[in-house]
Amino acid sequence: MLIIFVSAKVMAEIAERIGQPGIVGEILAGVLIGPSVLGWLAPNEFLSALSDLGAMFLLFRVGLEVKSSELMKVGGTATLVACSGVVVPFVLGAGILMLWGAKANEAIFVGASMVATSVGITAQVLSAKGLLHAVSSKIILAAAVIDDVLGLLVLAVVSSLTHGKLDVLQLSFTALAAVAFTVIVAKWGTHAMQRVVPHIDRTWRVAEARFVMALSLLFALALLAVYTGVAAIVGAFLAGLALGESTEERERDLAQGVSELLVPFFLAGIGLHVDLSAFAHASTALLAIVILAAAVISKFIGCGLGALGMGKADALRVGVGMIPRGEVGMVVAQIGLGFGILSKSSYGIVVFMSVATTIVAPPLIKIAYKSLLKAGPPAIEQEVFRLG
Repeated sequence: MLIIFVSAKVMAEIAERIGQPGIVGEILAGVLIGPSVLGWLAPNEFLSALSDLGAMFLLFRVGLEVKSSELMKVGGTATLVACSGVVVPFVLGAGILMLWGAKANEAIFVGASMVATSVGITAQVLSAKGLLHAVSSKIILAAAVIDDVLGLLVLAVVSSLTHGKLDVLQLSFTALAAVAFTVIVAKWGTHAMQRVVPHIDRTWRVAEARFVMALSLLFALALLAVYTGVAAIVGAFLAGLALGESTEERERDLAQGVSELLVPFFLAGIGLHVDLSAFAHASTALLAIVILAAAVISKFIGCGLGALGMGKADALRVGVGMIPRGEVGMVVAQIGLGFGILSKSSYGIVVFMSVATTIVAPPLIKIAYKSLLKAGPPAIEQEVFRLG
């Protein structure tokens, strides 16, 4: 914990001093201390648990800053962004692998790994820059949640097809459960919490009662999210969303403190998974670069086109904000490796793509939001007015 936390924060400081987002430094810290460079640490169950908690608290904190009513207003655009951002990367990724001579099953799994967006990375950058209330940020957050549900379905279909059996009834039930859970919590969670929180204030005697209730909701919805088939971080985000209009500054400060402790383990944990030995052969290294370029371009174009109705500037921001794959792509890769479908080199390529898209996205997001950052809070307030 000492090595990861201190190295992540030192690298974050260095990144900030050279004009890059601190998040890039924290991910590179994981690469530096990981098996590929210094070899001080390797991924293990304990670090994975800390990483998962870090991602959950990051998304929970982001949810606290967002109003569910505002997300609902961009729901149509977000759905279009998510759908186009799933189809384009999947087709492009699978197509490249097949042209490269890979087996169909392997190509399909690589395509599936390029589908889902890791919203935690973009959310961290937007939160740090005070940009969560911009219209494009709302679209990114809503689209990423929908994206996770779609990514789950793509993975379920791909896994079934590679094993030669597709249970349509089970798949339909999983899709229905995931969509119902997300919509119900997003739409009615805020109203429910506005009634529950005052009751907690009146009746609970435990210290920091509001925060205790918030953490209980966070873990409960994260668990429910897993049972319905979506990622725990989606449940964590929805918990924050439900509490966003009924929490006070004290609870936000406490959540921020926990996040500052745990988020470095999430970010450095991504870097720890990089295995540079997989690129010993020139052909593998070349394919990795091609896949990385496809991963960036496909999300940028697919999601950007989905948001084009909001204007070119917002379409650019949405396209860039949906680029990171992070831990989501690595999970798909691990499943493919476990099934014996992905070779070690293909697994290394997918992990490289996941980490590299996570590293290149923050600087691109900073450039895409440059005009809003220059204009300052008044411009962001005008963005909120556009939603209202």
